[in-house]
Amino acid sequence: MNKELVNNVIEWGRERNLLSPENAPKQMLKVIEEIGELGGAIAKNNQADIKDAIGDSLVTIILLSAQLGYDTEDCLNEAYNVISKRTGKTVNGVFVKD
Repeated sequence: MNKELVNNVIEWGRERNLLSPENAPKQMLKVIEEIGELGGAIAKNNQADIKDAIGDSLVTIILLSAQLGYDTEDCLNEAYNVISKRTGKTVNGVFVKD
């Protein structure tokens, strides 16, 4: 993850007074909204909208993590450390854990 870019997103949020922890429930709604747009873009196979929605989703998650006092890269590292040890198989395009 590009730390400078993440910091730029956080600074953008700071400049707009978005980083207060009490904003987290509303920010979570923004995450869901962007993920919904991503689902719609995928359903329509609209490549430009898919890329835009992935980026927008990442921005909302970066801001949410900052609101809650978490470092986004630390969260990603923690998740990867868990999934990297996971075993299972892919069934019909979905990974199924053992």
